[in-house]
Amino acid sequence: MNFSAGPGASDHRPSAPARLMENPRDLVERPSRKRRDSFGMLDGLDEDRSSCSTESSAGSGASSPEDSEDEDLGGVTQLTPSSSSSLTLIKTNGQVYTYPDGKAGMATCEMCGMVGVRDAFYSKTKRFCSVSCSRSYSSNSKKASILARLQGKPPTKKAKVLQKQPLMTKLAAYAQHQASQQAGVKKNVSVEVFDWGRYLGGGDVMGAPVSCFKHVPMGKSWGDIGEGVRVEVPNTDSGLPMKVYWIAGIIKLAGFKALLRYEGFDSDSTRDFWLNLCVPDIHPVGWCAAGGKPLVPPQTILHRFTNWKTFLIKRLTGSKTLPPDFSSKVQESMQFPFKKQMRVEVVDKTHLCRTRVALVEQVIGGRLRLVYEECDDGTDDFWCHMYSPLIHSIGWSRSIGHRFKRSDVSKKLGGQMDAPGQLFAKVKEVDQSGSWFEDGMKLEAIDPLNLSAICVATVRKVLADGYLMIGIDGSEAADGSDWFCYHSTSPSIFPAGFCEINNIELTPPRGYTNLPFRWFEYLKETKSVAAPVNLFNKNVPNHGFRPGMKLEAVDLMEPRLVCVATVTRIVHRLLRIHFDGWEDEYDQWVDCESPDLYPVGWCQVTGYQLQPPAVNTGSRDLQSAANKQRKKSQQYKGQKKSRSFQDFFTKDKVQLSQCCSSSTSILSASQRFKV
Repeated sequence: MNFSAGPGASDHRPSAPARLMENPRDLVERPSRKRRDSFGMLDGLDEDRSSCSTESSAGSGASSPEDSEDEDLGGVTQLTPSSSSSLTLIKTNGQVYTYPDGKAGMATCEMCGMVGVRDAFYSKTKRFCSVSCSRSYSSNSKKASILARLQGKPPTKKAKVLQKQPLMTKLAAYAQHQASQQAGVKKNVSVEVFDWGRYLGGGDVMGAPVSCFKHVPMGKSWGDIGEGVRVEVPNTDSGLPMKVYWIAGIIKLAGFKALLRYEGFDSDSTRDFWLNLCVPDIHPVGWCAAGGKPLVPPQTILHRFTNWKTFLIKRLTGSKTLPPDFSSKVQESMQFPFKKQMRVEVVDKTHLCRTRVALVEQVIGGRLRLVYEECDDGTDDFWCHMYSPLIHSIGWSRSIGHRFKRSDVSKKLGGQMDAPGQLFAKVKEVDQSGSWFEDGMKLEAIDPLNLSAICVATVRKVLADGYLMIGIDGSEAADGSDWFCYHSTSPSIFPAGFCEINNIELTPPRGYTNLPFRWFEYLKETKSVAAPVNLFNKNVPNHGFRPGMKLEAVDLMEPRLVCVATVTRIVHRLLRIHFDGWEDEYDQWVDCESPDLYPVGWCQVTGYQLQPPAVNTGSRDLQSAANKQRKKSQQYKGQKKSRSFQDFFTKDKVQLSQCCSSSTSILSASQRFKV
């Protein structure tokens, strides 16, 4: 949306700022009440700011600052002096929350903690603000997690991974409020949530653009959102007890996060702040006027201008704002086709060479928590994105000749259904009739058991539809249980010589002594041939990634964890992902279009728990000690692999977290399972 009226505009069609001012409420004379103009600004605010320190409330009709509306004024808030406020105000991260004082007119959602008018709540009991909250609360795990937080108890490990951040913030504030009401008891309740804004600083650190991630919400419709775009955001410097807004401009973008500066601060960056553009409190310019919300300049710069309306008209002319349907597009992009109890085929984490049937247990931001069908208690699970190459429709293994573990479950239970084939990621069709891969051909491949290494590998079996079974030379099991399936177009396999050409260290076969490794000599010794170069995927998209960009990435050695990470190197379409706070040996080679990479702020948007960098007390000392022990036991220069693929996914296989203080964040499984 552009506010520029442009030259040659007709007299009867005013510019956009003028159109924003045309609000019917402005034409209504109410001499005894304060009015908002078309910008949402309060007339006479400068004179009466001191009288607006408290919002009026009467009996059961009292409302929270977030939802305050004067029904007699048609949505225009009446500001009148009041001797005292009946509701407790708590500010958390710039948000103002109120909590009920026992009056019948208010209610608090038992699921998300939102406070509002009781009559607007769902069901007869008025316990929840919406149908979704009511349904979510029915889960026993959610009940236990919420109860623990309300009582100030630390969450379980799984609860921390799945907990939504906005809920954590609200419940923490509510628990702190309750604790403060207890006579003689002082208890601080804190919930550690990683602050991307503080980590990014003043904008010197780059964040990968949202347009780099086609698989995430808004990934394909981010459009022209960039520096200079204006938005309406909550004003945390108003000095008022009610929730008000002001206009801010985007100074810098990092994924979904934007570094914003309130209008009127000009070149003063001391009050800049980071916000996620996809959260509900971000609106296009004009939203306040349309909804009758107050638009109030920050108290710090209130003295700079006497006519803020004129200032805004001048400043906004020619600028851009968010599309009017931006919020609805965000909500639409958060709808995912996979549903609970859908059946899929997924890699068997205990035997990489085969697949098993699993049920979708949870869908968060497009990421699926799958529980293997034979598991009764739901603990044998596996996390992956819905576009992951590791999941397929029922019957896929049989159709291409892949190994498959039959389930002991004889029939589907009620509510279960096979996921439709069109929901899965499609691979490129290939012609296998001519020159093609053959058993025994050599190549280079990313080792799925050690994603920091590209290894010497062999084609062990050619399947249908372009799929190949690959084994890592020198470390294969006798029964082939650690072979893994890659499609011939996979960006994770390369022709012999790829690493040497691109100055990447190639990991030689375990136990190979003729170092430095030379492909010509190795092929001669093993009496084998290299797979033809023309059979590999050479397509390199214009992905937009640059070294140094920050993002959120899955730790594929423990795929339920999403961590703070950095792109450290780019080789064609291959990205070297470094987990902040960890040593380089835990890096991962990942394709630029991997569904396991997300922009900054993705976890906040979807409600997934983000694992912070390993910089807390004790973690570095633990990491250093583990590295020393590892170096002592390493006898060869090659891949650093645990005994089996199962070791990487078995929960709590090594309880290194017990060595850390309670303030230490959850250790990345890359650390836990490589000691």
